Amino acid sequence: MASTYTTNIRLTKQADGENPNSWGAILNEGVISLIDDAIAGYTTVSLGSAATVTLTENQGSGDQSRSAIIEFKGTVGGAHDAIHVLIPNNSKTYIIKNSVSYNDATDAVILKVAGNTGVTIGGASTALFVTNGTTVLPVAQTTFTNITASGNLAVLGTTSLSGAVNVGGTLTVAGAVSLASTLNVAGATSVGGAATFSSTVTVSGKGKFMTGAFAPVVTLADAASVVPDLNTSNVFAVTLAGNRTLAAPTNTSTNIGATGHIFIVQDATGGRTLSYNTAYQFPDGTVPVLTSTSGAVDVLFYAVRTTAKVDSIVIKNFTR
Repeated sequence: MASTYTTNIRLTKQADGENPNSWGAILNEGVISLIDDAIAGYTTVSLGSAATVTLTENQGSGDQSRSAIIEFKGTVGGAHDAIHVLIPNNSKTYIIKNSVSYNDATDAVILKVAGNTGVTIGGASTALFVTNGTTVLPVAQTTFTNITASGNLAVLGTTSLSGAVNVGGTLTVAGAVSLASTLNVAGATSVGGAATFSSTVTVSGKGKFMTGAFAPVVTLADAASVVPDLNTSNVFAVTLAGNRTLAAPTNTSTNIGATGHIFIVQDATGGRTLSYNTAYQFPDGTVPVLTSTSGAVDVLFYAVRTTAKVDSIVIKNFTR
């Protein structure tokens, strides 16, 4: 009787009386070494040239998909915006380290079983995934309805939330975060992946968003004095309906070093002027004059140097 193989990680199952003179070698190479790979094996897979990459799966010998830890390298977004990595249709866990470079935010690496949807691997991330042979799920993903923490809160993976988050201390998220409701943080905030907020963000401490897109555009109220609050965002927009003054931003003391920009839009009438608080420091001390055309968009880029110094420059006349 010929050897057979286990279903999930393809170990050799020798038949009775088979391979009498090489049984030990086959046991070592076809079982023990492969178990070692499945528990602690580390392999690297290069991505980039093909839209679909199928991890190798061999019966009774070394392959890619048996390894416990897989590192993806290469570049995504050159020949293909999305690269699908196919794993065997057997139950297993995978630790995936994503070291690929992305050309832009539309690019993706997707881990899947052939014929199924799969899951997108976070950029510059290391995470645990589990499959039942059909569906692939990130074990580190955390889904909450509401969170209230009187102290600090740390989340190791990606976070999806439908309710409110209220944190009395600091908030640290290692992966991406997607919030459909309000976020209120008394301390500092650090998000390692892309951050998407559909509602109000209030961070009393410093906000540090390392990768991805923490850039909710906060609309500033049009008034005689327009006031940006740096604890709400780093990107703002205001439509001028009259001659206005851009007030010194609030909460500079907790946002030293922060950078961002303000979209300044002329209303349908146009010709609106903008004066600036002395906190805004322009090159050579020259205060910019806005584009006066109806609907024109100028952009003020800023960097908070001190609590009272906001280095700024205005780039003029973007198409609305």
